[in-house]
Amino acid sequence: MSHSSAYPSVVPVGVDTTRASAARVYDAALNGKDNFEVDREVLARVRTVAPQVNDLAWANRHFLIRACRFLSSQAGIDQYLDLGSGLPTAENTHQAVQRVLPMARVVYVDNDPMVLAHARALLDGNPDTSIVSADIFRPFDVLSNRMIRSELDFDRPLALFQIGTLHHYLGDDGAALMQTYIDALPAGSFVAIAHFCNPETPEYGELAKQMEDKFVNSPLGSGRFRTVPEIASFFGNLEMIEPGLVLCDDWWPDGPRLSPLSPPRHCIVGGIGRKRS
Repeated sequence: MSHSSAYPSVVPVGVDTTRASAARVYDAALNGKDNFEVDREVLARVRTVAPQVNDLAWANRHFLIRACRFLSSQAGIDQYLDLGSGLPTAENTHQAVQRVLPMARVVYVDNDPMVLAHARALLDGNPDTSIVSADIFRPFDVLSNRMIRSELDFDRPLALFQIGTLHHYLGDDGAALMQTYIDALPAGSFVAIAHFCNPETPEYGELAKQMEDKFVNSPLGSGRFRTVPEIASFFGNLEMIEPGLVLCDDWWPDGPRLSPLSPPRHCIVGGIGRKRS
């Protein structure tokens, strides 16, 4: 796969290198190579108030992988709709779930031209994984997409991911947006969400506000740190899987914690809900 920073001319058609993109900023935070100076500038600005800002991305990524392992091994879910897939890194949704269930189907949805170009190259030859170009914040467009409908069986349980995505939605109707998705899911389905959070605590509330200010007023223009009740509303009336909506690092960690969490890791939460009926 060509790395755009190493070969500046290898830029997919439609990529605006003067504006940051959520996928490329995320890639930069994970020490990837598929990003530009404008994307790294976003992190540099946030780093002035949160030196360990990259930990937001790592907490998000590790939550994603643990969610994939849980859903594939414990819940037996074999079809996934991953909204806002981001740029491919070392471990992606399809790799994590297909390790457990080799025939699991994964559909990624994104509208970032660079993501689409890289993902199509990466996924070439994997018949059970595909990427669809659509705006994840237009649920009716996603849910009526013919390719998504042909790849996934909406008569059987599936998992829907909004992991590290909804904090880039600036509207105040996020709960309604998510309810549209939830209503379309069959019974037994799961929804996984990870989101920047203002924990409203003396230790980290101010940090969350400062990080939000830097993100929103950067070339990215988004990065809302919503409160726990606001994020909880995105799950509608789904039955929350234990331990509920918690810090991403506290959602079924891989082992005992031997070192304290960095301050930014106290400002991102995740959870999984199940649709009973």
